[in-house]
Amino acid sequence: MLAEWEQQSRPEAMLSLSVFLSTDGSHLLNHAQWTSDDAHRAWARTRRPALVDRIDETVPGIRRPGLVRYRRYRSHVAGNAPGGVTGRRPELLVTPAFTTVGPAAQHRLADTVLDLLAQEPVPGLLAAHFHLSQDGTRVLNHAEWEDLSAWQEFVRHGASGPMAARIAALDGVRPAPAMPLGPQTSPGGPPASPDTTTTTTPQAPDMPAVARYRLYKSLINVPAPDANSTPGSST
Repeated sequence: MLAEWEQQSRPEAMLSLSVFLSTDGSHLLNHAQWTSDDAHRAWARTRRPALVDRIDETVPGIRRPGLVRYRRYRSHVAGNAPGGVTGRRPELLVTPAFTTVGPAAQHRLADTVLDLLAQEPVPGLLAAHFHLSQDGTRVLNHAEWEDLSAWQEFVRHGASGPMAARIAALDGVRPAPAMPLGPQTSPGGPPASPDTTTTTTPQAPDMPAVARYRLYKSLINVPAPDANSTPGSST
């Protein structure tokens, strides 16, 4: 998949693609960032089918439940480091997901968890980036952990902790499977902001309630230099 992206002429609206491997070996998580929904939809209509066909010829049997369109809402970064960088590289990505009954419930959930983290940071949690689906039905937390042991320690003590209790008390919020269980397409919604994100995840059996991943590779799209720029300049 990454080779196909590397070989093609990529639209400038495509900012990055990060591929995460689930720790149980059951699936991949593709985290793609685009400047706008319209740009991604245009690419999907005109160029995605050929790319998918080539991938499927090489790796038959891939299952895809579709994508969910998210926008990042708010983030917690350990230590409030400038620019959102802790100086420590996360070894583990955990993606708790929730279903919600609309934008108000999405905001209540994200604000509740992020406010609690600001008051009492969790050891080993380097960052939590809350993404809200554009149709109001889902919240995805991209939680970056120092390592697996830190996450396991949180699980052992967090089930009965104040954060779990506060989440359970929220109206219109329920824990969701690690990923959508079938094909779905989110409605268009309002014009996208520069931090529009799409994620796609192949369906697989016996997946955990909360998926865990390790970063495999990232592709950062650097636009070609302007033809009118002076020699030696970069964009």
